[in-house]
Amino acid sequence: MNRGTQLPRALGIMTRLAFAHARDAGIATAPLLEACGLSRRQIDDPKVRLRVRDQVDFLNRVAVEVKDDLLGFHLSQECEPRAVGLYYYVLATSENLWEVFRRAARYTSLVNEGVIQNLVDGRVIGIRTSYTGVSRVSDRHQVEFWTATMLRLVRDFTGSRVKPQRVCFAHPFKESARELNNYFGCEVEFGAPADEVIFASNVGDLPVVHADPYLNRVLLAICEEAYESRAVNRGSIRTRVENEIASLLPHGKARVSVVASQLGMSQRTLARHLAEEETSFTEMLTDIRRDLASRYLKDESLSISQIAWLLGFQDLGSFSHAYKRWFGTAPRESRG
Repeated sequence: MNRGTQLPRALGIMTRLAFAHARDAGIATAPLLEACGLSRRQIDDPKVRLRVRDQVDFLNRVAVEVKDDLLGFHLSQECEPRAVGLYYYVLATSENLWEVFRRAARYTSLVNEGVIQNLVDGRVIGIRTSYTGVSRVSDRHQVEFWTATMLRLVRDFTGSRVKPQRVCFAHPFKESARELNNYFGCEVEFGAPADEVIFASNVGDLPVVHADPYLNRVLLAICEEAYESRAVNRGSIRTRVENEIASLLPHGKARVSVVASQLGMSQRTLARHLAEEETSFTEMLTDIRRDLASRYLKDESLSISQIAWLLGFQDLGSFSHAYKRWFGTAPRESRG
């Protein structure tokens, strides 16, 4: 496998935290690691970067085993931020929060090659997260971990309880998520078009308590060198289309014309790229809906009508008809 086709990797901080969390809870960790294609050697060696897809899979499995819908968020509270290394210190020595956000966005790939953080800078300031080379559909815990960690850093760096104006996640709401409202200090939006944490623009002017311009200059030079030497992996067209579809479904806009426009290409070009990966837009839309339907039905907090809306169906009847075609039974019968 050449460098350009390698799956994106991450430092594995969350995976190692989740492993310790499961072990302390008395969960048999060996089967979980094996199911995700991970080994104990990878867990024990902090220098080993883990594939993002494996990390997402492992977090999902641990969350089920320990019965914690907010595993990623809870792990963010247990994490020692300095364990992130260079990425942490270049943020911690910045002059103000505007520089923190800008550098957090630029150097994300140093800690997680499957996540892209973009700076939001205008009437408001903050971070918008997107995925590359890995499906957003399968993730909940990783994005909640990094969003909560970002707010934790903001508060630690400034020594004040800063509150965001808006926190949005693309995945659907869960009852247990009310805990997030208390932590962020605002009503968290779920089923949003994008994952983001947004602050009032004047928050960017807040000084970092332990700013060190001399040390920061040295760290920036090291970060830039590491950033330039790391190949940028945008991921396959298939994965990018999958992420666009997932974000558009609850808004009833998961159409090929919209997705092609979002990706900056014509419908014909998109169709050609997908054909090269042996799939089509219609096939992908069906596969994603079928996968999400099965997953959402396991969540008792979601009604059948809510699930139909999350999957972009115009009414409950359309969803029921599609579900019966996929699984040979009605949604309510599957839920038992």
